[in-house]
Amino acid sequence: MAKHSVGWVASQKRWLLAFLVMLSVSTLIAFFIRAAFDTCDRNLDVVDKRPKIGASPSPLRFMKSKLVLLVSHELSLSGGPLLLMELAFLLRSVGAEVCWITIQKTVDTDEVVYSLEHKMLNRGVQVFSSRGQEAVDTALKADLVVLNTAVSGKWLDIVLKEHVPRVVPKVLWWIHEMRGHYFKLDYVKHLPFVAGAMIDSHVTAQYWENRTRERLRIKMPQTHVVHLGNSKELMDVAEDSVAKRVLREHVRESLGMRSEDIVFAIINSVSRGKGQDLFLRSFYESLQLIQEKKLQLPTMHAVIVGSDLSAQTKFESGLRNYVIQKKIQDRVHFVNKTLTVAPYLAAIDVLVQNSQARGECFGRITIEAMAFQLPVLGTAAGGTTEIVVNGTTGFLHPAGKEGVTPLAKNIVKLATHVERRLTMGKRGYERVKERFLEPHMADRIATVLKEVLHRSKSHSDS
Repeated sequence: MAKHSVGWVASQKRWLLAFLVMLSVSTLIAFFIRAAFDTCDRNLDVVDKRPKIGASPSPLRFMKSKLVLLVSHELSLSGGPLLLMELAFLLRSVGAEVCWITIQKTVDTDEVVYSLEHKMLNRGVQVFSSRGQEAVDTALKADLVVLNTAVSGKWLDIVLKEHVPRVVPKVLWWIHEMRGHYFKLDYVKHLPFVAGAMIDSHVTAQYWENRTRERLRIKMPQTHVVHLGNSKELMDVAEDSVAKRVLREHVRESLGMRSEDIVFAIINSVSRGKGQDLFLRSFYESLQLIQEKKLQLPTMHAVIVGSDLSAQTKFESGLRNYVIQKKIQDRVHFVNKTLTVAPYLAAIDVLVQNSQARGECFGRITIEAMAFQLPVLGTAAGGTTEIVVNGTTGFLHPAGKEGVTPLAKNIVKLATHVERRLTMGKRGYERVKERFLEPHMADRIATVLKEVLHRSKSHSDS
């Protein structure tokens, strides 16, 4: 059976404490050092302002005292809910009153849901049922309602019922989906009437524009493209060399890898759409190429972060069987899904973003990897094409089976050229600093919220 980091969960508290101590010490040293030396088209808005990053007031400060209702289709470790939580915390930081409802909740107590809800409660976000009268009353009183993902559209009719016409004009619809099965009229029939839509990439926005017009015969509302940004917390770790070294050593030791080994990782929930199966085929092919060319290299490893040990799917079982069949158990490591990706980004040498079909709507993990100065090998699809500069911050390959061999060759390219890896990683970091930080995202979101609030007010006054 392919390896898994068995000791990781058990030792997490111990190494995290050590990490925090090291991070605190290095941050304190840095503080004293600094102190010592200080004497698309007409209907598609491209929100791409790049503010100077500093201690300037939050661009979202106009949201102070505003009542905002956030509607999430689920509460999980997936990208959509976590992004909405980030927005909740950004709004709370400027004094907005923020309420959260989750549409799909399991009857059984879920540790993830429990943990995330308490995280929000601790930050002053009110959490309540999506189907009670409180949800209806809050929607009617709110200055802004944010629907997160296309699926959330069904909540409008199921819960608000006759109140839908009063709420829809103050709705901002934040869409992340790229899959065709989300284009159902039941989900998005109210989309043309909302105050605005916010989408994470230009390619996704264009896809929705075309698909809603051609397939559903409806028109998109005013649509804003908002690229995401890395949190300050992640950047603090990414820019702390001591913290990164501690994390790198610990994770590699827990997975049985040496410091000189070359590590390629895919960090995504394990599913066919994320392309772990094709990645493993490419990885195996790259090992064959290295052997054929008789290249002398350190040992190469593939790490798949995003397993679910409690409910292993048929797809993941297939991945593990493939690893056994090809006899690469000592090279491939499966790690359980986690909210904390920084340790793995510190431990690896290259990120593989192998999402299939239309790719990722954006792909947050890509900019997180670039913050850690990692080159990215990504599919030439979706939002990845707006993040990775092919040949500069990484390499792009086709999606699907035709991408297996190109990805294998790109793996060999980066495995055999240390300087190329380092140069690409540095350029990726520079690109993140230029446009993919939290203040950049906050500024872009602020522009959208101002327009949506203005549109909503104009509607209520008319």
